[in-house]
Amino acid sequence: MSVPRRRRRLPDEVRAAAVRAVLSFSFTLVGIVVATLASYAGSSLLTPALMAMGLGVFGTMWCLLEILISRQVAAQRLRAQAAPRPQPYRAPEPLAPRPLPRPGQQARPGQQPRPGQQQARSQAPGGRQQTAR
Repeated sequence: MSVPRRRRRLPDEVRAAAVRAVLSFSFTLVGIVVATLASYAGSSLLTPALMAMGLGVFGTMWCLLEILISRQVAAQRLRAQAAPRPQPYRAPEPLAPRPLPRPGQQARPGQQPRPGQQQARSQAPGGRQQTAR
């Protein structure tokens, strides 16, 4: 015995379009009944009822087209979720700031000295190098 498959729930925009279509159709049917009764009674309400019925038919067709379009959009969205997507761009993380050398401390190799700190070396009278602070 086979188990019947459960139907998938319609996406929200398709269900909302279907509800609008049903409401438009029901108001159109009410307009048809009012127009029919007004024509039997010979009432002056016939002209507005016929105009409301015509607008109702137009609105119902519009809602049915909206259902078809929203179903297509929802189906494309479901197909696009299964397709491979390119990875989003992620900016590289900024480097952590390096501590600046303390006054009187030599800069590490490859590190620039601070603008206010110049490592000027001069020869002392005894031939030794002296660092200016």
